[in-house]
Amino acid sequence: MTEQKQKTTIVLFSGELDKAIAAFIIANGAAAYDHEVTIFTTFWGLNVLRKDRQPTVKKGWLGKVFGWVMPRGPNKLGLSNLNMIGMGPKMIKHVMKKHNALSLPQLIELAQEMGVKLVACTMTMDLLGIQQKELLDDVELGGVAAYLGDASEARVNLFI
Repeated sequence: MTEQKQKTTIVLFSGELDKAIAAFIIANGAAAYDHEVTIFTTFWGLNVLRKDRQPTVKKGWLGKVFGWVMPRGPNKLGLSNLNMIGMGPKMIKHVMKKHNALSLPQLIELAQEMGVKLVACTMTMDLLGIQQKELLDDVELGGVAAYLGDASEARVNLFI
């Protein structure tokens, strides 16, 4: 009788630095415990998976506006509390570096190396005018049915 891997799913709805860090720390921890892990990013959580540089893509005017006002990638995210006009994220990053903690980009890279499945919500991508070219490499696209398929088999389901 073969034992099935445990599964963990995380919905990353927030595009705030501290919440994204928490999601990826949990994902990497679960992957280290040999869980199959899926992070389903939707709405503002998609900003975590955006590339730092805007690739050339054709967009309508609303997609251009969303692209302009939303933070581009993990290095541009604000904090959920104590953002202090951008000083909060700088302070958190400084403290993390001082304590040899991995940065959010490093946590994302580690998650990808450990086989964490990163899924971008296609409905939200359509609503916000985000195209696959704008996302990090190896990000899968999927809808709510894809998430529910993974979540229905998971022992741990988190919403961040």
